[in-house]
Amino acid sequence: MSALTFTLKHRPDQRVDMSPLVCHHLKDLALPDIAALTLQNGKRKLRVDELFTISGSNAQTIVIKNSFAKLDFIGKELQGGSITVEGDAGAYLGFGMKSGEIKISGNAGLYAACEMKNGYLEIAGNAGDFLGAALPGNKMGMKGGAILVKGCVGERAGDHMRRGIILIEGNAGNYCGSRMTAGTIAVMGQTGRYVGYAMRRGTLLLWNQPRLPASFNDCGAHTLAFLPILFASFNKLNSRFANGASAFNRVQRYAGDMSEMGRGEILVKL
Repeated sequence: MSALTFTLKHRPDQRVDMSPLVCHHLKDLALPDIAALTLQNGKRKLRVDELFTISGSNAQTIVIKNSFAKLDFIGKELQGGSITVEGDAGAYLGFGMKSGEIKISGNAGLYAACEMKNGYLEIAGNAGDFLGAALPGNKMGMKGGAILVKGCVGERAGDHMRRGIILIEGNAGNYCGSRMTAGTIAVMGQTGRYVGYAMRRGTLLLWNQPRLPASFNDCGAHTLAFLPILFASFNKLNSRFANGASAFNRVQRYAGDMSEMGRGEILVKL
């Protein structure tokens, strides 16, 4: 069976809620039923076939073509299967996803993988603020799974992160890893100000020296045996993280944030 494909006919002026178009919602529906589903578009609702040309039949493999930055909530609470996005995505890409895989060839907006529970998200371009973070007022961000961003990310990546891993090939904005409780964030590029702000536990793995807050203690240089094992786990990824030349095991370790529990760590490549 060929992938269930949604090709955008035209770009609407208002934002579109794409949350109904996920694998577990569509698996038992015939094409006419899928076409008749409605999507919130600003203040009105549109039938799916008003916005998209639909082809294919395998709802466990969804492809969205001609996607652009006003298509929000793609892959919301995904429970298995895969979604491939050709183009950009709007806000809340992979929001609360529980399992499965999402790959996007362009950029993603705010709150990508917000409160993600499991699965794999790959963004070929850049991601906006609050990647893998919690909704405003909540204290539990990403709880599991893996995120790979080949470009740069905005501010507050991993805010309130509790578990899982975020891999960033480019730069990260201010407050990367803020208020982390657990998990790992790896950044190959530069990081902005206030890295690890108020983190309680967890690990930030950095290729470049950050501008650290005064509330982090320098614990000296270390050779860490677990790092080669961690890098080996990236071998299956289509990423610079899978390149053996990017791996290292010698780091400068900083403990903090001492204004909180102080059990977090920032490991910087030497």
